[in-house]
Amino acid sequence: MGRLDGKVALISGGSRGQGATAARRFVAEGARVALGDILDDEGKALAQELGDAAIYAHLDVTKEDDWVSAVKDAEQSFGRLDVLLNNAGILKFGKLEDSTLEEYMQIINVNQVGVFLGMKAAVPAMKRAGGGSIINISSVEGLRGLPRLTAYTASKFAVRGMSKSAAVELGRHKIRVNSVHPGFIDTPMTRAQGLQDVDVDKLFESGIPLRRAGVPEDIVNMVLFLASDESSYCTGAEFVVDGGATSFVGWGGHVPRFG
Repeated sequence: MGRLDGKVALISGGSRGQGATAARRFVAEGARVALGDILDDEGKALAQELGDAAIYAHLDVTKEDDWVSAVKDAEQSFGRLDVLLNNAGILKFGKLEDSTLEEYMQIINVNQVGVFLGMKAAVPAMKRAGGGSIINISSVEGLRGLPRLTAYTASKFAVRGMSKSAAVELGRHKIRVNSVHPGFIDTPMTRAQGLQDVDVDKLFESGIPLRRAGVPEDIVNMVLFLASDESSYCTGAEFVVDGGATSFVGWGGHVPRFG
């Protein structure tokens, strides 16, 4: 018996990386999934790999019509929608004084507006299903600040706040809303920040208490819990998965040693 038997999930950014890992795990646990992404070839290939338990829907998270269509596809294909994993996001570093408004808004539109539109589109379907779980991927930068990430940090604080507000509003409909706050996770998105040939475990060995970088499975384990009925009394909360990075002052320095 799977932990998600009978549930239907929509995953944004589902074609690769963390989203694809979540899709495979959800299906293994008994769910059926709708994969939403702009990477059409990769998304279609993954849906084909997962068989009858998956469909692919082209989804630009900044476009409301795409969200409405993706939710409709999930309901028409599988009869309901129980879980929304707002996973799509972008990461770009840049000095505040050198950043353009266009660059700032690009990050805000994907990371923040995309989450808003996803929740808005999913709520009617979840009401029809009698409840559901919305899982919004924020970041440890939704809990603190990091240099050269003004727009990204703003977007991830917004995801954290929207999750709490939505949880209060939707609780009476048995719809739970939580945010997940990853630390550094080794994915194509993070590798693209100049880390293609870097040993990331070595990089973070002295800067994170658990002395390694995170992997997508670390986040998916938490997401699976929140998608399942095991978390039925969890809403409006932050779930931090960062190897202990936010448990002490500093990032990238040495972990304090006491004995």
